[in-house]
Amino acid sequence: MIEIKNLVKSFGNKPVLRGVDLNIEEGKTNVIIGASGCGKSVLLKHIVGLLKPDEGHIIIDGEDITTMNEKQIYAIRKKFGFLFQSAALFDSMSVGDNVGIALRENTFMPKAEIDKVVTEKLGLVNLPGTEDLMPSELSGGMKKRVGLARALATNPQYILYDEPTTGLDPITSETIDELMDSVATKKGLGVTSIIVTHDIFTVYEIGDRVSMMYEGIVHFNGTPQELRATSDPIVRQFLERTDEKKAKH
Repeated sequence: MIEIKNLVKSFGNKPVLRGVDLNIEEGKTNVIIGASGCGKSVLLKHIVGLLKPDEGHIIIDGEDITTMNEKQIYAIRKKFGFLFQSAALFDSMSVGDNVGIALRENTFMPKAEIDKVVTEKLGLVNLPGTEDLMPSELSGGMKKRVGLARALATNPQYILYDEPTTGLDPITSETIDELMDSVATKKGLGVTSIIVTHDIFTVYEIGDRVSMMYEGIVHFNGTPQELRATSDPIVRQFLERTDEKKAKH
C-alpha cells in the first residue's frame, strides 16, 4: 500500500502540490484526474522518488521514501513499472531489446531467460513476434503496448501510467484500457495500478478508485460511481468540460 501524507512541492515561487493526502489501495486500479497543471504527473514522480517533496511523507509498504538516500530509493523503485506518456522507447533498440532492458541492466539473468520473458510480456500485450521490429516501424498504439510490456518485464508490484491514452484514437485508446484492465485483473499478476489520465472513459471503464486533483490538493476521492453521481460544482464543471471536448471531436 502507498500512503501519501500532506505532500507539498513548489518550483521556485510556484506551488504545485499544496498538501496532498491520498491512499493508493493495494490490488486496485487507482485513477487520478484533474485539469492540466494541477500536479498529477508531479505526484507520480514523487511516488517513485524522482522528486523530493518540500514537506510531507510517502510511505510505500511501510517505508517512508522521503527520508531515504538514493541507493535506498533505487531499491524501492524495483517494485515499480512505469508507462510514460510518449512510451519513451529507445529508438536505436529493437522492440525486444526495449522490453528486456531492465532485466539486462539490473539482473544477472541469462540471455535465454530474458528472451523468454520478453516473448511472454509481448504476448500479454498482444504483440507476439515483434521482437525484431524497430520503434520507427510501430504505430502510436503499438508503442504504448511495447512500453507496457517493458513495464511488466520485471513483474512489478505497482505500475504507474502517465496519460496512457493521450494522442490515440478512440479505438486504440479502448484497446489500451482493456490491456490495463487485463493486467490489473485477469492475468493474475496482482498489480496495483495508478493511472493519471484526462480520459473519463478510462475512469468509468476500469477504475476502482478515482481521485480528482484541484489546485494542488485531492479535491475528490471515491468510486467511479460516486464521481458520476456527485453534485460537487468543481467536479461537475470538470466532467462537463471533458464531455464538451469529446462531443466536439
